[in-house]
Amino acid sequence: MKKYIIKRIIISVITLLVILLILFLMLELMPGSPFNDEKLTESQKALINAKYGLDKSIGIRFIHYIKAMLSGDFGVSYTISKNTPITSLLETRLPISLRIGGQAILIGTIIGLILGIVAAIKHNTIYDTITTVISVLGVSLPSYVFAMTLIYTMGFKLKWFPLLYQVDAPFYSSVMPTVSLCMFTVATVARFTRTEMLEVLGSDYMLLADSKGINSFHLIFKHALRNALIPIITVLAPLVVGLMTGSLVIEKLFSIPGIGSLLVTAIQSNDYNVVIALTFIYSLMYIGIMLVVDILYGIIDPRIRLAKGDGNE
Repeated sequence: MKKYIIKRIIISVITLLVILLILFLMLELMPGSPFNDEKLTESQKALINAKYGLDKSIGIRFIHYIKAMLSGDFGVSYTISKNTPITSLLETRLPISLRIGGQAILIGTIIGLILGIVAAIKHNTIYDTITTVISVLGVSLPSYVFAMTLIYTMGFKLKWFPLLYQVDAPFYSSVMPTVSLCMFTVATVARFTRTEMLEVLGSDYMLLADSKGINSFHLIFKHALRNALIPIITVLAPLVVGLMTGSLVIEKLFSIPGIGSLLVTAIQSNDYNVVIALTFIYSLMYIGIMLVVDILYGIIDPRIRLAKGDGNE
């Protein structure tokens, strides 16, 4: 297992470096400049470029960029908030996006698993039909449709929750955004859980275990669900990163000061340092999640790590 984990970590580090190189080159090739003010003279632009190190060769800038990223120094904002450290911009926005996204993933996964398991056990019943309808609606309708429905009913009509996000009431005002975001997760997890559970429950070894009189609870949760988890984890991994790094539409609807809106603002204003910092964080989170998924694969099914060259088992 140790050899398997070390191998996955090395692959993750190499992948991250390659992604950072590609992102850096893409940003370098993008048209425009963070200093597009027509009032600036050429000499003033040259001084600004020298101040921020933009006058150096691309190789030197890339080396400095790698060193800064690995040390957690993201530099300062060019245009969004001039000369403000990017860490200052992120320290208030990132926790909000992570918390709301984390809540959506946790609630959506739990509800989705419950619905999927019940639908598989109660196959071709009203419970199965309800789960199928929820899955279709959750996948078909965008999150902003659920958000606008909640805003009108629970926010405007019933006045149960505030219409906009409030910093002084973070949990209470994040209920509607969390529910809006978690619907797609609920639908996706429920659909995959139902499909995989039906396949596992109908397999020969499960029928044999059932004939031996194994307790139904252990049969479902210890044997059936464990074998159905791998495809569920696979589809859940990118959803985790997507939700935890912020949803632009939901953040706009509820005026949430997260990192999704910050990224769009940075791209529109050519604030290169902010774009690089956010893409680095997104890439790091995605690779980290996929590393965790690979390790979970090896824990859930030891045959996977054996097939990938871990001969210590």
